[in-house]
Amino acid sequence: METIRIFLSFVGIFFIIYLIGYSTFLFLSVIVGSNVLYEKRRNESLKNELKHDYYVPISILVPAYNESVTIIETIHSILDVEYKLFEIIIVDDGSSDDTSDKLIKYFNMHLVNRPINKLIKCKSEEFIYECHDQKVSITLIRKENGGKADSLNMGINASKYPYFICMDADTLLQYDSLEKIANPILEYDDVIATGGVIGISNGIELEHGRVKDYKLPKNLLASMQVLEYDRSFLASRLLMDQYNGSILISGAFGMFKKEIVIAVGGYDSSTIGEDMELILKMHVFCRTHNIPYHIKYSADAISWSQAPEKLSDLRKQRKRWHLGLFQSMTMHRRVFANVEYGAVSFASYTYFLLYELLSPFIELFGILTMGLAYVLDLVNIPFMVMFFLIYASFGAILTLTAFFTRIHTQNYKIRFSDVLKAVLLCFFENAGLRFFIAIVRMTAFIGYKEKKLQWDKFERVQTEN
Repeated sequence: METIRIFLSFVGIFFIIYLIGYSTFLFLSVIVGSNVLYEKRRNESLKNELKHDYYVPISILVPAYNESVTIIETIHSILDVEYKLFEIIIVDDGSSDDTSDKLIKYFNMHLVNRPINKLIKCKSEEFIYECHDQKVSITLIRKENGGKADSLNMGINASKYPYFICMDADTLLQYDSLEKIANPILEYDDVIATGGVIGISNGIELEHGRVKDYKLPKNLLASMQVLEYDRSFLASRLLMDQYNGSILISGAFGMFKKEIVIAVGGYDSSTIGEDMELILKMHVFCRTHNIPYHIKYSADAISWSQAPEKLSDLRKQRKRWHLGLFQSMTMHRRVFANVEYGAVSFASYTYFLLYELLSPFIELFGILTMGLAYVLDLVNIPFMVMFFLIYASFGAILTLTAFFTRIHTQNYKIRFSDVLKAVLLCFFENAGLRFFIAIVRMTAFIGYKEKKLQWDKFERVQTEN
């Protein structure tokens, strides 16, 4: 009995340290992230931001698989962007719907015989169509099915500019998103990648790349994901950006230096999380070859993407994300506790290892030991309840701080009903949604090998405009 008591005491100390560590990181993320956003708004109001007549040439790659519902809207959002020097390359990964047919007819595209120099290995193309009637050239490449990573590699091979942007076929760009995501490249001469902000488009109304009406989604699950994105994704990436420690740029909207991506072998088609794997690979490559570099995060380069509105779709999405995280971190495990990688290793990699990859199993272990302590009458229930209420309240306050900071700094007008909705839902998101996602992560490894190259998709709807 005494041995069990000592064991449970050590477990209790471990979890106190674990939760304090996570809370501290979350606190720093929200505080630093909020400060960065307010500083950007202040510079903008003082006209102190970078203004120029220079444009980084950009190839925009749009991999698509069965995206006939949203693909035309996505291309229109790109064409609405206020930028002068870019091209659009759509790669249809053997869709079984009419994605290619819609594009060909809508943009009056013409079949061309165009050779592609395959510097990165990818599946073969079936046909290539081009359109030169818009403000920039639009290329459609239909290829054999090989997955998203393979489609991006095809797009890189076909691109003509030194930088490329990868984005999902349901992503919508704001009018100034290309200018904003390219700014770090003009500010620093060693930027090899830049991440943009992914906002949830459910419920918003866009008009020619501008947010005409902002409101939380009617769907409660999507609304909770808005709060989650602002706290966990936006804030944490702004913190990691301060020490060049970003190890993840979302595949929905990111910009890369083509020369470096080709040098590291492009996207890995054998992984699920090709976006994170590429960034880790770029860190390793540049540090191994002593190449000075920065991987930046542009908090004012905004794109919009749909969030799942059904638990089944959310489960599928988060399962894929967790498997991708597992594959990326195990493939590049040399980064862990390695002084060669500095803060990338001891801060970013360790955070993703402890609080993302292993967190569901740590939380499960905590629940089991708590149950054991309860059975043996060794748990102080009032103290435990008070501790978790304080922890949940702390998380809810930080969530609301991140949410309202973004709303304020981006000059969105929000209804009072949405304010109340955010306040009420932040507690459910902190407990209910996080618990559901933890269960999904615990069960993510069941049968994942058979599905590693599939496009995991959920039902899309057209955004209001």
